[in-house]
Amino acid sequence: MASRPAAAQPADWPNRPIKIVVGYPAGGSADVTTRLFAEPLSRALGQAVVVENRSGAGGTLGVQAVLRSEPDGYTLYGAAISEISLAPATVANLPYDPVKDLEPVMVLTRSPYILVGAPTFPPSTLKELVDYTKAHPGTVSYSSFGANTLTHLAGERFKLAVGINALHVPYRGSSASLADLMGGQVQFTFDSPAVTLNLINAGKLKGIAVVSKTRLEGAPSIPTFAEAGYPDFSVTSWIGMLAPAKTPKPIIDRLNKELNTILQSDEIKSALARSNIQPGGGTPDEFRRQIQTEIAEWKDLAPKIGIEPTR
Repeated sequence: MASRPAAAQPADWPNRPIKIVVGYPAGGSADVTTRLFAEPLSRALGQAVVVENRSGAGGTLGVQAVLRSEPDGYTLYGAAISEISLAPATVANLPYDPVKDLEPVMVLTRSPYILVGAPTFPPSTLKELVDYTKAHPGTVSYSSFGANTLTHLAGERFKLAVGINALHVPYRGSSASLADLMGGQVQFTFDSPAVTLNLINAGKLKGIAVVSKTRLEGAPSIPTFAEAGYPDFSVTSWIGMLAPAKTPKPIIDRLNKELNTILQSDEIKSALARSNIQPGGGTPDEFRRQIQTEIAEWKDLAPKIGIEPTR
């Protein structure tokens, strides 16, 4: 997708409401995190900051909606890893270049995924899940946010790591995935602590293992993949803020400054701690280098776990 000419920065930016597009339905990780930052960003900038959900195609529809807007700082994108770092490896003829067509602002949060099971699923530990799936071929399925999203790749990478076969069932977003998991239509999935811990504590999901080297403070009873004998299994999820390419650098820098300040506030620190989500932060250039590195890594890994680019 061709980049637009750079927009001149108005001296009084922002002087009207700002829209943050999220490429997923309400209630999912990207939506929840973006909304968490929207209100304090509104206070910092002195303008309303509105979140708009444009879901579909693994988040890529939301990106395309943002890239049709002017690069003037009034339309931003609340991104997940799938449509930024994974899409070049998973989407055939991707209609945008995440590096050339978007300006990174900042990583907002990072999150260790939790492997969660349906409440009626007999296994309660990682070993039990592996043994049960091997003993019941063709009967176990796992859900994802959609084909070729991070949760799909996490599931396929998990199957390869532990040597099991499970059917992939794609959904449109986290909420739909978890709804059918709680109903027992699928048996397990990977998702963030922000949307799973309350369901685990309420007995609506089983917390089987954390994709982390250390246990979560808010879920000390859930063991890690490392403890279960898989120290090299890793899936890193993040939520970040980006803007259309050619958005004036002073606007990008102002947004980065305000968001870094917001990350240090007691309000955000407490909210992230309650959900066992790690704060992001850093500079736009650091975020850009991270995206470039991840794109290269997933392009190398995708064919090894049987992921084919889809249209």
